[in-house]
Amino acid sequence: MDLYNWRNIPEEQLSPSLVRQTIHTPQMTIARLRLAKGAIVPVHHHVNEQITMLQSGVLRFVVGGEEVIVGAGDALRIPPHAPHSVETLEEAIAIDLFTPPREDWIRGDDAYLRA
Repeated sequence: MDLYNWRNIPEEQLSPSLVRQTIHTPQMTIARLRLAKGAIVPVHHHVNEQITMLQSGVLRFVVGGEEVIVGAGDALRIPPHAPHSVETLEEAIAIDLFTPPREDWIRGDDAYLRA
């Protein structure tokens, strides 16, 4: 058993408008993201299934060409390999779950988030 507390997880300032905290386990990656209004995550895709749970704020996702607005309390599933992008409509805190773990993030191959 492992116990984590977000207050003790280091923050990565990926861009002026995006801060990320991550937990990697053998089977998944969990990320807590703070997104400023106007933050953009450009179109990308990955082998991971993703669940985004919004704690606060509003995000606009475009997944496979389909737009969806996600608000506080909502959870969105993004299938593996689906191209998707995100625009922050209101300052937000999101929890992302990925399975399998985000090997690209572990390797530091996440330049699309740092633009």
